[in-house]
Amino acid sequence: MAVSLKLLVAASLLTGSLAGCATSPFGGLSSRDCMARAMYFESNRSSNDGMLAVGTVVMNRVADKAYPQSVCGVVGQKNQFAPGVLSKPMKEGTSKARAYAAADKVLRGSRHPNLGRNVKHFHTAGYKFPYNNMYYVLEAGGNSFYEKRKAGTFNNNPFAELANW
Repeated sequence: MAVSLKLLVAASLLTGSLAGCATSPFGGLSSRDCMARAMYFESNRSSNDGMLAVGTVVMNRVADKAYPQSVCGVVGQKNQFAPGVLSKPMKEGTSKARAYAAADKVLRGSRHPNLGRNVKHFHTAGYKFPYNNMYYVLEAGGNSFYEKRKAGTFNNNPFAELANW
């Protein structure tokens, strides 16, 4: 009898766990968790400005039909954010708390004032790419934020316009 009860409890727990996996492809992470993780791993952990900018890019993508329509869907897209962004441990407590606070602000509607709706991309600051369709608008949190534009429709010097700010 005791063995049957243990098996029944184990089966019940396993079924509940599997059901959770089936309904949440992101391991049960909420939009808040996914947003905070993107900010934590992508914004150099020392810049509230950078965290807000990363969050703005995520929300700009969520609003664009070309991307997944959820925060976790955007952050979980292959080769778009830091490897392990949804699975690595967030070890540094102060930065983790700041990332969650910034995530709350973005999920309530805050956006970086220097990033418009078309800014959906960023890469590590200091990297240079041979593409001529990257219109840079901000450097923050160790990243350069840009929108893609038709080649030849703007000055291709990546930070020429930033120098005038």
